[in-house]
Amino acid sequence: MIERTEYLEELKRWKDKDLIKVITGIRRCGKSTLFELFINYLKENNVNEKQIIHINLEDADYDFKNYKELYNYISKKLDSEKQYYVFLDEVQNVSEFQKAVDSLYIKKNVDVYITGSNAYLLSGELATLLSGRYVEIKMLPLSFKEYISAFNDKNYQQLFLNYMKNGGMPGNISILKSNPNDIDKYLDGIFSTIVYKDIMARNNISDKLLLESVLKFIFDSIGSPVSAKKISDTLTSKGISTSNHTVENYIVAFLESFLIYKAKRFDVKGKNILARDYKFYAVDTGLRSFLLGKKADSDMGHILENIVYLELLRRGYKVYVGKVDNLEVDFVAENRDGLNYFQVALSVRDEKVLARVLRSLEKTGDHYPKVLLTLDMDLETNYNGITKMNVIDWLLNG
Repeated sequence: MIERTEYLEELKRWKDKDLIKVITGIRRCGKSTLFELFINYLKENNVNEKQIIHINLEDADYDFKNYKELYNYISKKLDSEKQYYVFLDEVQNVSEFQKAVDSLYIKKNVDVYITGSNAYLLSGELATLLSGRYVEIKMLPLSFKEYISAFNDKNYQQLFLNYMKNGGMPGNISILKSNPNDIDKYLDGIFSTIVYKDIMARNNISDKLLLESVLKFIFDSIGSPVSAKKISDTLTSKGISTSNHTVENYIVAFLESFLIYKAKRFDVKGKNILARDYKFYAVDTGLRSFLLGKKADSDMGHILENIVYLELLRRGYKVYVGKVDNLEVDFVAENRDGLNYFQVALSVRDEKVLARVLRSLEKTGDHYPKVLLTLDMDLETNYNGITKMNVIDWLLNG
């Protein structure tokens, strides 16, 4: 198993705190493995195996018809004199699961951990019932730093090119080491499960062709402003009839299943979020490559941008697309310390390209950190307070 160090350390920090730990993220991104790593940690720290209850609710061995059956099954294993750690994988598969979770949470000797592959897990009744009583840990596929830890190869440039194409779904690693030609079969399995189980079945969608067409359009447009109307008009012009409303519903379903992420626009001068012209990014560049085929490799600049976006999310930032007058900053990353600005480019060896990508950073009118990330192998340099870094160095060293 690849050590998901950052996530594991976060679970350790929340251990025995009076909060439900909720791990969310796309299917197969490593949520169950994270549980295994944390359970190993508990055992190494003298927690008896009988005090650890781990249930994967996608396993046919656990066929609970409703929350009461789940709760009764667990409660029978509890001794009021001992501390217990309860892990529930894919908890949304049990009807009214939130009632079982809440009933376990109120027991003083139970520390509850749950995972889910759909954002609605923390919406509606659960959010109301457990308001203020849970902490969400948002999990993504492997970072590049995690990805290279699985290989002995120190040729980071080649590994990064592979990472751009194949993505960071953890299951990729063993396939790449044994039979790389099976990558698409593996990604097809993930994609089909998400589309059929998490999206079509849950949202009563019957038109798979239209659903895939909308997702392909979004995947093909990462890093570019996209609207439901633009997608609807384009598909209709190609003979695929749809409406703005249908496309909007599909986008919500993609967001809820963590297939895509939405970056809102941020007015740098006014320091406020704008209400339109969103950009979308894929949760994994490998899934994008699988769905788009050869066409996926045609825009390496936006793939690089996608990887930087996901890394900023991993580092705990709120990430926006910046607007400076009529210019654009690729990313405005916000945390408690303030803002950070990022521009992303494959190369800035051409002086005209360098001048263009620096222009918007120079116009921000503030003194927050500004970073230009490229694949150029030059040493780190500085342009009037703007730091230029190799993106691989940034991914590995922060």
